[in-house]
Amino acid sequence: MTWQTVVATPDELGESPFWHPDEQMLYWVDIAGKQIRRLNAFMGSVESWPMPSEPGCIAPVRSLAGDAGNEGKAGGLVMALRDGIYRAPQWGGPLERLVAASHDLSTTRFNDGKADPRGRFWAGTMYEPRDAKHAKLFSLDCRPGHVQPGPRVLEVKAEQATIANGLAWSPDAKTVYWTDTPSHTTRAWDWDASSNAMRRERVFHQWPGKPAGWVSGMAGYAGRPDGAAVDVQGNYYVAMFEGARLLKLSPAGVLLADIAVPAQCPTMPCFGGSDLRTLYLTTARYQRPAHELQTYPDSGCVFSMQVEVPGLPVNFFLD
Repeated sequence: MTWQTVVATPDELGESPFWHPDEQMLYWVDIAGKQIRRLNAFMGSVESWPMPSEPGCIAPVRSLAGDAGNEGKAGGLVMALRDGIYRAPQWGGPLERLVAASHDLSTTRFNDGKADPRGRFWAGTMYEPRDAKHAKLFSLDCRPGHVQPGPRVLEVKAEQATIANGLAWSPDAKTVYWTDTPSHTTRAWDWDASSNAMRRERVFHQWPGKPAGWVSGMAGYAGRPDGAAVDVQGNYYVAMFEGARLLKLSPAGVLLADIAVPAQCPTMPCFGGSDLRTLYLTTARYQRPAHELQTYPDSGCVFSMQVEVPGLPVNFFLD
């Protein structure tokens, strides 16, 4: 398996990639660059859309409440910016805030997130001082017939984290995964899709911590878990930030593959292409040391490789 550079113009902090099946395009965000980007893989063209604040994560939208004949039509994006969850009707369109953030904007922003298999939008937060577990995981339901009267609300689904990452669901939609990156821990819960209830919390995988005094370029550290994706067999692919690797874990949490990456800081994988056998990977270069960027000059670029087992398709946010 060999990585190809598919977007050579680097991001500061690439994240939240997804393959849009209707448009056959790859979307992702540059958090530190405050922009959403998309790639036409057939033309090789890249577009960028500036945001008013850091976009932590995005998902495609499918409307269930449109005009007669338009129900189920895909259109636009939902995104988690620093101060709330927003909806845009199309690329470059006006932003409508669906719900305001409840956190302190001076210390906390939204980070990793995506839509669940039933069409709710989930987004976790990042506590930027990184000295306490103040990050949370939220869920937003805007589906017609599922929303209670009154203002929209963000439902807290999990807590006790500092930087939310690694959100994913199993192929049977019965397990949800969520990571706290600084503690090197990915947890799993039994999930009831209908009631949106999470039960039986357990540790899915625990990685060794960062050795004291470790700096980029030194041996002895395999990185910490960042963004993730799941294939049709239920295998969990996780980017190991500062580890220059992407790991493939079985549904039981057993390591199946350790794939070297041409960037010290991979951030999140996703599956794409018409057969979902193209594995895309975003990476970061934001605030990385000069010697690391000399070793990995393509840091911040988007990479891809072909895999035998296809991944799960992106879930749409339904409204």
